[in-house]
Amino acid sequence: MAGAKADFNIHQVMTRRLTITGSTLRSRDKTFKADLAAAVEANVWPLVASGKCRPNITRAFPYTDAAAAHRWLESGEHTGKILLNFTA
Repeated sequence: MAGAKADFNIHQVMTRRLTITGSTLRSRDKTFKADLAAAVEANVWPLVASGKCRPNITRAFPYTDAAAAHRWLESGEHTGKILLNFTA
C-alpha cells in the first residue's frame, strides 16, 4: 500500500519457502471485476462456509493488546494469521 517499492528480507523468503506474487484490478474493466466477484462467490465462499477452506490462525489477541500483537508480527515467529479480537 506504500507504492511500487517494497523492502524485505530475502533470507526469510527463501527459508520459509515463500512465494511473492502481485496483481491489480485497477486496470480491469467493470465487467471483468463483476465476473471475478461472481466466480469467487460461487466457487470460494462455499468452501469457506463449509469449513473446507480455513485460514491458518497462529494467535489471537484482544484488541486492547494490539501493541503485543504487532510485536508478535514483527518477531517473525508466526506462521499464520494474527487476529485482533473485538468480541471479548
